[in-house]
Amino acid sequence: MGVTSVVKQQQTKQTLVFIGSYADAKNPGVYTAQFDAETGSLTLTHNVSGLQNPTFLAIDDVNSRLYALGEGIGAEGQKCGAASAYTINLESGELSLLNHVNTLPATTCHIQLDNTNQVVMVTSYHGGMVGLSPIQSDGQLGTSADIRQHHGASLLPVQDRPRAHSVFVDRANRFIGACDLGLDKIILYRLDLTAKRLIPHHEVSIKPGSGPRHFAFHPSFEFGYVINELGSTVTAFGYDEELGQLTEFQNISTLPVSFEGENACADIHISPDGRFLYGSNRGHDSLVVYAIDELTGHLSLVEHAPTLGKHPRNFGISPDGRFVLVANKDSDNIVSFARDEATGKLVPTGSVLEMSQPVCIKFLQVQ
Repeated sequence: MGVTSVVKQQQTKQTLVFIGSYADAKNPGVYTAQFDAETGSLTLTHNVSGLQNPTFLAIDDVNSRLYALGEGIGAEGQKCGAASAYTINLESGELSLLNHVNTLPATTCHIQLDNTNQVVMVTSYHGGMVGLSPIQSDGQLGTSADIRQHHGASLLPVQDRPRAHSVFVDRANRFIGACDLGLDKIILYRLDLTAKRLIPHHEVSIKPGSGPRHFAFHPSFEFGYVINELGSTVTAFGYDEELGQLTEFQNISTLPVSFEGENACADIHISPDGRFLYGSNRGHDSLVVYAIDELTGHLSLVEHAPTLGKHPRNFGISPDGRFVLVANKDSDNIVSFARDEATGKLVPTGSVLEMSQPVCIKFLQVQ
């Protein structure tokens, strides 16, 4: 091997991928995979069991820790939300349990760290609430410090009550946006890290029947985008980072005009370079790709890329922006796509990882 090859090999960064899934506690639910940054393929290396439906994950890449959702049993014997903290072995990707705590009095569907890894925030679709738990110095989760119950309803039968679906943190780590599918609202809270509280701050309503599910703040500019599960649309906002306020300026379909079947949107991500936005369609079973106008934030359609599987619940873009991994829950596979950085378009790599009901994909670039 020549000197140039050795240097190139030393500079290559190892990338781990962590996958959350639907699973009984007796079966594996969280998986570790090695990601090949040259081919976009995945190789499973480890898994952990003991968690009931550890669907969504959050990664602390500074301290090499992983936080996973799960289900617990409340004081009165009812199902409740829970979360588990793990340390990550950076050489092998193996996970070691730190602790497991109950979080909300209802089961949870999403987990998010703040940008400084001091707290985790969880969301309950069935309970219509969001909560915050502190992270202790050793990485363990503390008991819940704040719970915010949403109130109200909207247009459709499924929207007869609050249905909080996710929370996302802005670039400045000052505000979080909570998507409530039941209320057709994004509720912004001020994040008080000192008091470990979520302080109600601002609400923005979107078109009735839309059902906001997941949100993405632009990595460079003051824009934000929500994907709407029920309306199969993406709503674009201007975002005032100082005031913590969203102002809608566009609403665009995620589907081809010719599509007539049933569809429900799920996940949304922006490419690392900030030029393209991706959203998942369950039913049409595609990723919609939009170009982002860097001056106005407006979206323009690039393509609808078939996900080569059923029910794309979640997907992830590799840290270098070259690949997209799509978790097709109902076809039990993760399909790898190469991403054209100039056009945003996706091309299948031919790599498919078969596994049970994948629903969350998180990357960790090690070294």
